[in-house]
Amino acid sequence: MEIKEIKAIIEALLFAAGEAVEIDTIADIVDVDKKTLTKIIKSMMDEYNYEKRGLHIIKLENAYRMCTRGEYKEYVSMLVKPGRKLQLSNAAIEVLAIVAYKQPVTRAVIEHIRGVNCDYIVNRLIERRFITEMGRLDDAPGRPILFGTTKEFLQTFGIESISELPEFDSLAVPEETEMINSEIGAESKAE
Repeated sequence: MEIKEIKAIIEALLFAAGEAVEIDTIADIVDVDKKTLTKIIKSMMDEYNYEKRGLHIIKLENAYRMCTRGEYKEYVSMLVKPGRKLQLSNAAIEVLAIVAYKQPVTRAVIEHIRGVNCDYIVNRLIERRFITEMGRLDDAPGRPILFGTTKEFLQTFGIESISELPEFDSLAVPEETEMINSEIGAESKAE
């Protein structure tokens, strides 16, 4: 199969999916090894960016998604009825930050850091597809659920992977960082 045809198939897959598609899935469909496929998709991303097309391909961890380019948001919004604007409360942002930086994390750890019950906020973040259940903590009583962020979180906040988050220590006041790290360390030992 020629590169041009592979690119056309990838473009069709990403367009039709409407969400991020894992590199493994694309590789299975087009029958190309992941290393070669990654180079082809990178080439496509460069082409879309160089030509300033209305669409572009973004990478979200080990997946790719086709999206409209942000510069054309105003025009797209004239066509599409605007939905409710995404607004997160300060409490939701706090919970989301805890999950992003400490994942996988239990609800108990989130509540310990915040000092209040977080059931409602965790459920709302799951509904908005910013966090998801990642399994269970097997060596703790009751096997509590572990939470982590999703591809929707990465896309919404414009990052490719969690590793792109700013260093936690650079965001917090030194005394707060020391206090949080000692509390987490003490809780980890207790679990």
